[in-house]
Amino acid sequence: MLLYLIPFLGAFAGWLTSRAAVWLIFHPVKPVNLGVLTLQGIFPRQQQRLAAELGKMVSEQFFSFDDIRRKLTDPEKISAIKPLVEEHLEHFLRKKLPETMPMISMFIGDSTILQIKTTLAAELDLLFPKLIGQYLENVQNELDLQRIVSSKVAGLSVEQVEAGLHNQLGGGLAKMGWLGAGIGFVTGCLQLLIAMV
Repeated sequence: MLLYLIPFLGAFAGWLTSRAAVWLIFHPVKPVNLGVLTLQGIFPRQQQRLAAELGKMVSEQFFSFDDIRRKLTDPEKISAIKPLVEEHLEHFLRKKLPETMPMISMFIGDSTILQIKTTLAAELDLLFPKLIGQYLENVQNELDLQRIVSSKVAGLSVEQVEAGLHNQLGGGLAKMGWLGAGIGFVTGCLQLLIAMV
């Protein structure tokens, strides 16, 4: 009669093993010496190495200053901001310049303003890509993205990472437990068949 408990014990063992495997990813946080072996969660033990690898991956594969430079200096993107630049030039030439230099306003008429605005706008078309390129080069030289990402990941607490994982994969982790129980039940049924033969 006790033989019929084998599938249920197998299901429980499978469920427990799955839950223990998930728990062992994060726990124990601090190493526990068990004599012959030291037990520590995978994430706490490998956190520094994972942080370095993630930093490297983000800086080399996910984030590219060259891609940003290409997108920001795209002639279509620059043309899209041209009306704003022209509006600002118009305001500067008609309002601010005469306020700061009243004598100039006597020599500047509508045609001169239009000519200055057109010339400056054309010059800015050439200048914007250089300015953006130089700015991004300076940022790239000063911004160590790999170090920033590595230090952020290394600074995360195990509890934060575990909570984030459970929030994102909560249903998936429960399914892992049920999958383990299912595998344990099937294994238990096979053991029961073998024992009965």
